[in-house]
Amino acid sequence: MTAQLEAPSSAGPRSSALAQAFRSNQTTWIGAILLTAVVLAAVLAPILAPHDPLQQDILVRLEAPSAEHLLGTDAYGRDVLSRLMHGARISLLVGFVSVIAAVTLGGALGIVAGYMGGVIDQLIMGVMDVLLSFPTLLLGLMVVAVLGASLENLIVAIAVTEMAPFARIARAPTLVLREQGFVEAGRALGFHPVRIMAVHILPNLVAELAVMASLWLATAIRTEASLSFIGLGVKPPTATWGGMIREGFENILDAPWLALFPSLAVLITVLALNLLGDGLRDAIDPKLRRE
Repeated sequence: MTAQLEAPSSAGPRSSALAQAFRSNQTTWIGAILLTAVVLAAVLAPILAPHDPLQQDILVRLEAPSAEHLLGTDAYGRDVLSRLMHGARISLLVGFVSVIAAVTLGGALGIVAGYMGGVIDQLIMGVMDVLLSFPTLLLGLMVVAVLGASLENLIVAIAVTEMAPFARIARAPTLVLREQGFVEAGRALGFHPVRIMAVHILPNLVAELAVMASLWLATAIRTEASLSFIGLGVKPPTATWGGMIREGFENILDAPWLALFPSLAVLITVLALNLLGDGLRDAIDPKLRRE
């Protein structure tokens, strides 16, 4: 009877499909390599950064890229490369933590709505529809404006903006899975709904949620940069990509590299996540797999 209650396992086929996606889709490798480079630069920033990101030297302010400062210096004489590497730590931290929170909360709400149905489903998805009606940046702006500008509030704001899409992604397959035989058998044996949702339904949604997480991580990083650009991110002098772009625009005519390099960092990271997400999508969707 125990074997009959196990959710269908697809770890083996999905693992081979993932390997096939990496073999057949070269852009997936490009995304993985670029993302790995960005993550390593962020993690090893205290070791690899050539200068203290907060150290000011007014004598070399707005210095062009040189052997001493590979990406130049900003208006306070701080090394742009060092600030770029340390800024990656903030952007990736905000992105990863906010997406994990959005996946956890949104996925749980979507599973509950799909499994329970009725009034609970209507109530939960009604709230999610309200969140979806706001543009991501506008909703994040509203949340940060209410809570105040800080690292923790920035994470909360981005998680709130991204929770609704994950709820919808989790709800749709749950509506199908709740009618499957292994779920019906669990209900017949008196299993608690929480056990059914956590043990028998959730494992079947992990792959889809992971793909969406990789794609929405790019959105989270863009949102963090946008909020920091308008002054609602982490407060100066902490280095953030959005804050560096804002400071660069103040000196765009005298030192265009100040805005160029952090903008390229955001572009490369978002591109890497989108390329990697496309490969993961190919791996789990039979209609999109390349032969």
